[in-house]
Amino acid sequence: MRRAVRVATVAASLSLTALVAGCGVNGTALPGEIDVRALNTGAYPIDRHSYDQRADGDGALLEGFRMAEAVVPTSEIDPSLSIGRGGIVLPDPRTVVSVSNLSGASRPVLENRGFITGYAASGSDLPDKGNTTDPASTAITVRLLRFPDADAAKLAARELEDADFNVALDQNKKLTIAEYPDAFAHWRPGVPSIGMTMPRKEFVISVFASRPRADEKDLVSWAKKTLDAEVPVVDAFQPTPADKLDELPVDPDGLLARTLVDDRDNRTPDPDTFAVYGPNSLVLVAADQAKRQQLIDEVGMDAMSTGDDNFLFRVRDADGGAKLVNGLIDALGERWVSSPAPENVPGTKCARLNRAGDADNAYRCYVVYKRYVGLVNADSEREAQLKASAQYALLANSL
Repeated sequence: MRRAVRVATVAASLSLTALVAGCGVNGTALPGEIDVRALNTGAYPIDRHSYDQRADGDGALLEGFRMAEAVVPTSEIDPSLSIGRGGIVLPDPRTVVSVSNLSGASRPVLENRGFITGYAASGSDLPDKGNTTDPASTAITVRLLRFPDADAAKLAARELEDADFNVALDQNKKLTIAEYPDAFAHWRPGVPSIGMTMPRKEFVISVFASRPRADEKDLVSWAKKTLDAEVPVVDAFQPTPADKLDELPVDPDGLLARTLVDDRDNRTPDPDTFAVYGPNSLVLVAADQAKRQQLIDEVGMDAMSTGDDNFLFRVRDADGGAKLVNGLIDALGERWVSSPAPENVPGTKCARLNRAGDADNAYRCYVVYKRYVGLVNADSEREAQLKASAQYALLANSL
């Protein structure tokens, strides 16, 4: 499961230090603030706005966004598993199979047992080699799958195990985890991986763990460690009742309305381009998950949104916003260097890829306004500065 939610993928390389400013819009300057009407914001919509619509058929998708908070970062399973490989919403059985790498034989089970939505995340102790895990690594993928009720989840857990086990019926071996008698697990002797499912409330926790060597007891111990970390998180998560999913608001706290987009018309929920997530999404992609979690705790970040190629983070206060930017800057690495910021937008920092070439979104700027941090991406320095000015004006007009 390498493809991460694009939100998190971009945010993973979030960070840097440099300053901004820019120039044309409505609004009223407050004491101590710039007059955003003087900023050049291009054609971007920067007036106060709201997305008041409910889910309207997209309730399962919105619940999938929420479920990102119910999948534990792998660093919480074991501190050595610090490298986040990303997370992704699983809105339908096809995605569960194709993206999270659950056996194709599992799809009929998901369909027959009324699968609603899910979320999956993965982490490792070594960087990937290309698009796959390093054979010398320990890597764990946790999928959290939602069903209509606890009874359906119990049936699904057993049937998912059977479907996966029967793929190699003459080679696989059943395993048990003493501390979790409801769990179903198996491995193929000689192959250094274990698969496991366990029902919990209306969820099925599905785990795939791989190790550098094939050892049955060792693999069982890692399955247990994963459940030790994941079960409390699932238990703490408050799912939306199935019959209330379509009542979920698209933009519950107005973050999307404050996130810069090219066009506000006809927006519908999308995991990559129009969504609201909790702070865990920023941890799941971090190269050092524990360090990222510490930063989030220190700045009081409690939500993030994505709109087109841009992002917004809500933190405790303006000081927390500046600290979040500086902390994220540390994660950019040598591939990114400082880039000129617009002239009149306070507290803004910009960056560009060392060798931008024809790369998409090779330029970015970070904009801090009160308790919000905006991140805008662009293909050119000029467009990045224009978007930074527009994001600042939008926040000023909205708060």
